[in-house]
Amino acid sequence: MALPPKTDEAFLREVDEELRRDKLAGFWTNWGIWVAIGVVAALAALAGFLYWQHHNGEAAGVEGEQLQAAYDSLGANNAAAAAKPLAELAKSNRDGYRALALFTQADVLLQKDDLKGAAAKLGAIAADTSLAKPFRDLALVRQTSAEFDTLKPQVVVERLRPLAVPGGPWLGSAGEMVAISYLRMNQRQQAGTLFGQIARDTGVPETIRQRAVQMAGVLGVDAVASAGASTGATARVITPAASNEDTKAQ
Repeated sequence: MALPPKTDEAFLREVDEELRRDKLAGFWTNWGIWVAIGVVAALAALAGFLYWQHHNGEAAGVEGEQLQAAYDSLGANNAAAAAKPLAELAKSNRDGYRALALFTQADVLLQKDDLKGAAAKLGAIAADTSLAKPFRDLALVRQTSAEFDTLKPQVVVERLRPLAVPGGPWLGSAGEMVAISYLRMNQRQQAGTLFGQIARDTGVPETIRQRAVQMAGVLGVDAVASAGASTGATARVITPAASNEDTKAQ
């Protein structure tokens, strides 16, 4: 006897639902334990991450307090008290604190006129590729400044020339050392050009720019107009004194 249409549809829906329940029960029988393990593992990983984040924040706060204590000791002219926390922070796995500690150690050594020791600290920063490039570039400039009188001019040029570019943040300090090194190698044209670039760059500190204006003028590069126009100041070019040979020739 044929089922009425509505009864037939209800029967098919009931069979379909029963089949789905059977499949779901079979899935949980075969895979339920693995799903539970996955959920527990995910929750454990989340809990571990939150704990690590909390612990890391607390550890960073402790190191910040150590650095501040070291600065306070240095401000009170007590370098001995600052030595231990700075030494610990110099080994930190947090890049910022490690770099700041090493810079501070170098400053302490510079105050003691220990140029070699300071250069070693700064060189460690410059060579640490895990640190951000601005840290490494600053360390390289300061390292070269500490070693400047003992380095060959060509070494200074090769080391700092990539930083001595117009518009760059290190043009003033790095560029001045490179230009002086050019002079020591008797490369007057390169030195004059670089001094002129320093004089024209408004991002360079004014004291360095004024020295660059004078040096550029001595080397035959007129940087007065451009430097003065950009700052509203006037700069005087010092002309070189005549040599004995020139005087005799006259």
